[in-house]
Amino acid sequence: MRWSWKIGEFAGIGVYIHATFWLLILFILYTHWHEGHNLATALAGVVFILAIFACVVLHEFGHALTARKFGIKTRDITLLPIGGLARLERMPEDPRQELWVAAAGPAVNVVIAVALYGLLTAAGARPDLKNLEWVGGNFLNKLMVVNIWLVAFNLLPAFPMDGGRVLRGLLATRLEYTRATQIAARIGQMMAFVFGFVGLFTNPFLVFIALFVWMGAEQEAAMVQMKSSLGGIPVARVMLTDFRALGPDDTLSTAINHILAGWQQDFPVVFGDHVLGVLRREDLMRALAQGGTGALVRDAMQRDVPTADSHDMLESALGRLRECNCRSLPVVHNGQLVGMLTMENVGEFLMIQSALRQANLARQTA
Repeated sequence: MRWSWKIGEFAGIGVYIHATFWLLILFILYTHWHEGHNLATALAGVVFILAIFACVVLHEFGHALTARKFGIKTRDITLLPIGGLARLERMPEDPRQELWVAAAGPAVNVVIAVALYGLLTAAGARPDLKNLEWVGGNFLNKLMVVNIWLVAFNLLPAFPMDGGRVLRGLLATRLEYTRATQIAARIGQMMAFVFGFVGLFTNPFLVFIALFVWMGAEQEAAMVQMKSSLGGIPVARVMLTDFRALGPDDTLSTAINHILAGWQQDFPVVFGDHVLGVLRREDLMRALAQGGTGALVRDAMQRDVPTADSHDMLESALGRLRECNCRSLPVVHNGQLVGMLTMENVGEFLMIQSALRQANLARQTA
């Protein structure tokens, strides 16, 4: 994720902190200073919020390490002001495995809360689950209560929370996966509507949660629908075959002529039949500003770019597109460049498929 910095690594999974996280730290400093008017109170607030996010990191590792048991890798874990994000390469296809992966995160928070309860009891302190003082109060008791809140919030049966995935996993044991996702998404959106309505008259923060849940449900349903539409389709059916390629010793003026003469934004760079890289539009513009039209393509292109095979399934190729944050992928077969795969062409393919399905339904009902 852009604007993120790596702060550590465990079990081969990098942990990153997003730039916006520092806004939360500044907010905590300000609010605690305003309450206590001293540096010690402000720093105590920061330490507490860091302890909460340490629990969040453990929560995300619960997902990541459970997914690893099912052969699914985790790209990274990123801390955001609203929580943590573990980017799994994919979700398990087996509903029972998805249920385990989704439930593992809240289970970690349950373990933390129980451990803190034990520590408080052993120290002779009386755990208090009702009265939470954000400024001051018992540090361990506050952390225990927050972990209980994290469990309750994450188990809400709505995407993108873990509870939505648990619900989808349970439904998918009896229903088709896409149908299970649609039902879980609708339940989440109904909850979002209730949160939003109550928030208008009570707490505006509930309106923010409602928007977050509504968009998460919408996105999950759309993603699964797209996955279902693309299932079993090879890249060869969707890739572009009418495209221009460049050589490493071509000048940037050649690329400019191709751009002005057609639609293409990214150009595969080849030497013979071998793909050396891709010249992206933004790299072209940057190189033009620095060296003019006489600069060589080899000095501006991106090297070691991922490729797709024309016999690959479209779903896996799209995963590579998202992972590299690219607009297009060169498509090869037997080492030769045979096409280009772009998000725009995938979108057009989906629209055509949707129109054809509607036409078939119309003929069947006529």
